[in-house]
Amino acid sequence: MADLYLKSLQSERKALWATCRLKGLAKDTPERQRIIQIDDAIAAHAARAGAGKAKPKAAKPKASGGSSKGKAPKG
Repeated sequence: MADLYLKSLQSERKALWATCRLKGLAKDTPERQRIIQIDDAIAAHAARAGAGKAKPKAAKPKASGGSSKGKAPKG
């Protein structure tokens, strides 16, 4: 199920950040302060959502083979 509260926070943050970037606003402006508040709210929401899920994620094993980027040629 979609988390609408989280989506709305992320949407507001994205819009504010775009405005700040376009206008070149300093860190002490109300818009930048609101971004900090939103970041805190997102972190708190993630902590609450994470507290309900006690199942830790297992590390995925790395796949061997495939690409030879960055490796010395064989032969």
